[in-house]
Amino acid sequence: MNAVSNDELNALVRVAVEKWDADQHLVCEDEVAEEVPVVLEYNGISHAVMMASPYDLEDFALGFSLSEGILQRKSELYEIEVGAGCEGVQVQMQIATERFVALKNKRRNLTGRTGCGLCGAETLEQAVRRPQATTGITRFSATQIYAGMKMMKSMQRLQRHTGATHAAAWMSADGVVVMVREDVGRHNALDKLIGAMAERGIDFSSGAALITSRASYEMVQKSATMGIGFLAAISAPTSLAIQLAEDANVTLVGFVRDHTHVVYSHSHHLLRDGPK
Repeated sequence: MNAVSNDELNALVRVAVEKWDADQHLVCEDEVAEEVPVVLEYNGISHAVMMASPYDLEDFALGFSLSEGILQRKSELYEIEVGAGCEGVQVQMQIATERFVALKNKRRNLTGRTGCGLCGAETLEQAVRRPQATTGITRFSATQIYAGMKMMKSMQRLQRHTGATHAAAWMSADGVVVMVREDVGRHNALDKLIGAMAERGIDFSSGAALITSRASYEMVQKSATMGIGFLAAISAPTSLAIQLAEDANVTLVGFVRDHTHVVYSHSHHLLRDGPK
């Protein structure tokens, strides 16, 4: 049940290693996470080069396009093709003309962006993009959040094999994790989740996003842009992330452990029937 699929094998590489445990020395092979440049092209023009896991790249490209405001809806993506490039992977997309014109007008160059949401932005307005406030909020109890995090962990196959990937999961209104996406980058994992949800027509206001990383500003920004009103993270948020979550009506929960958590914004959206 926990075996890695053929597609996921693309995200694994076997390397020779030396393992030491006190005086024990073992020469063997280990599985590590593959990380490659992924070029995102729109209507034949290269827009961004991201370092990512070469897996679920159709989800990644769609999710990135939506969460970054390049596309406003899935129907504006007409065609997508993933193929090998010179030293990585090329994802070629054909998008609606009006969206492509708007993209060109931004004059942004995001080449090399891996962990910084501000790289390539030409103005402060571009850098600190303020999504509209979310409207539909699904409420969850602490018990559901704890259980959701455990479910997500059990579904992280790449992490289990490599110990090097982040995950983003979608928890439905009944507290069940229905989808998990993984990547070496936390932003990429969330974009993959967003793309997979958009492809399947899942209502972004109908549940919660769970992430295995800190809740940086960009993670909240991407969530709010898509109308996700509940974001729970294993680690801490930043001050700017908290400010955006407050402004965007996003319930932001951090430091989620087995029986503890910290609520940073809109605590009234959290049900009070968790463990005491």
